[in-house]
Amino acid sequence: MNSIVSSAIISTHSNPKLVFFSKPKIKTKSYSLNYSYHLPKLRVSAIKDQNPESKIPNVADEVTEHPLDENGGGGFDLGWLPAFPHVLVASMSNFTFGYHIGVMNGPIISIARELGFEGNSFIEGLVVSIFIAGAFIGSLSTGSLVDKLGCRLTFQIDTIPLILGAIISANAHSLDEILWGRFLVGLGIGVNVVLVPIYISEVAPTKYRGALGSLCQIGTCLGIIASLSLGIPSETDPHWWRTMLYIASVPSFIVGLGMQFAVDSPRWLCKSGRINDAKKVVRELWGASEVEGAIEEFQSVSKNDGSDLDSRWSEILEQPHSRVAFIGGALFVFQQFAGINGVLYFSSLTFQNVGVQSSALASLFVGLTNFAGALCALHLIDREGRQKLIIGSYLGMAISMFLVVYAVIFPLDEQLSNNLSILGTIMYIFSFAIGAGPVTGIIVPELSSTRTRGKIMGFSFSTHWVCNFVVGLFFLELVEKFGVAPVYASFGSVSLLAAAFARYFLVETKGRSLEEVERSLNPKA
Repeated sequence: MNSIVSSAIISTHSNPKLVFFSKPKIKTKSYSLNYSYHLPKLRVSAIKDQNPESKIPNVADEVTEHPLDENGGGGFDLGWLPAFPHVLVASMSNFTFGYHIGVMNGPIISIARELGFEGNSFIEGLVVSIFIAGAFIGSLSTGSLVDKLGCRLTFQIDTIPLILGAIISANAHSLDEILWGRFLVGLGIGVNVVLVPIYISEVAPTKYRGALGSLCQIGTCLGIIASLSLGIPSETDPHWWRTMLYIASVPSFIVGLGMQFAVDSPRWLCKSGRINDAKKVVRELWGASEVEGAIEEFQSVSKNDGSDLDSRWSEILEQPHSRVAFIGGALFVFQQFAGINGVLYFSSLTFQNVGVQSSALASLFVGLTNFAGALCALHLIDREGRQKLIIGSYLGMAISMFLVVYAVIFPLDEQLSNNLSILGTIMYIFSFAIGAGPVTGIIVPELSSTRTRGKIMGFSFSTHWVCNFVVGLFFLELVEKFGVAPVYASFGSVSLLAAAFARYFLVETKGRSLEEVERSLNPKA
């Protein structure tokens, strides 16, 4: 059985006659992206106003002049603009992620035919699931790499398996070669999905950290849309898949080159003793007036956490890190078991029932819906806050699932039933993209301490990959055994549990520096 790779799945269905709500009779292929966050509720002592008014980045509003600081440096607060090029380069890694998810959608049939495993569902599933195995290993290794090397160098090293994997896959003439290529790509992607939110959270100005963090999801959506668009010729050209996989190496070249000109995390620079470099980065990205205060905060937290660069895995079992690790792991469990992969799996079939017969067009429509939700998240996350957005997102997902269940169970006109199914599917995907997708990846690094951020993110995303694999493994069997309605009802129930979890276990991080959040969660700080 095919496995699903992550929370932004796009599915390909080869049988236009398959009815959405009947039991699947044929083998289908689905490939996914992420992809895609106390125990008693954490009480946060506010060092500053916990809910300062935030605006979506607006150059006209944010260019303000500051007086000279203690170092004699004055300047302008350009808001999000100075950090944007660095964040954009990092987000290109998520574009790579999205591209690699969509790139296997249509061409898998041609690949299987050319490499000699056509009709073997186990081998086809293995080509997909080997990606997840690589991503699991990559996610677990990221924490140690970031602690020792910093984000910038880790980005550049990570382009090696991504480029090699894409080229090996494009040149594959045997099953072993395509498996090795997919494994290397998965290894690189596993590092990327952990690394990008860490980097953005540490270089973005506090006021715009959420909006800039949302670029992760936008990059992923654009990558999926690009690969689906480029994949259209594969329906007529059986060898087009090789060109698509060669193209997959290009974004990684751009990231490797772009990171040569990007800054490293000022928090990591300070932690590694490079104080002057950290001051330079803060001055460049946040403004001269922020330098002294930021460095003082970095040093205070670093002194409390320990001065050595590399944290131990065992530290995430200690308070307060264990609470954040619990939150991060639980959020990714909820994200996967709320059914994003399953809903996207059936989305093409749902559209076919209302006349959209091209699975490529249906998948593209789903990708555009996901992208629209990500844009809304960009606009809202620093205005409304993380907690409110993720609660609203899961409530919207629950309502959407129950709407589809209603359309299945109750005796309605066929056209009305199909329309309600389409409406529920679109509402679900949009609701996911506006909160459960992007916020999960943003809030975990915000809650994590500087010392254990890499390890906690690695643990959280490894949980994501495991749950992703389990859902992909058992989803079709559950649908065949129980039907769509009970499975979708369970997705809606999990979404309600996720909303309750976010209400009682999350704390708001909007408008607060990472050091403020860390001190509020750590009574020893």
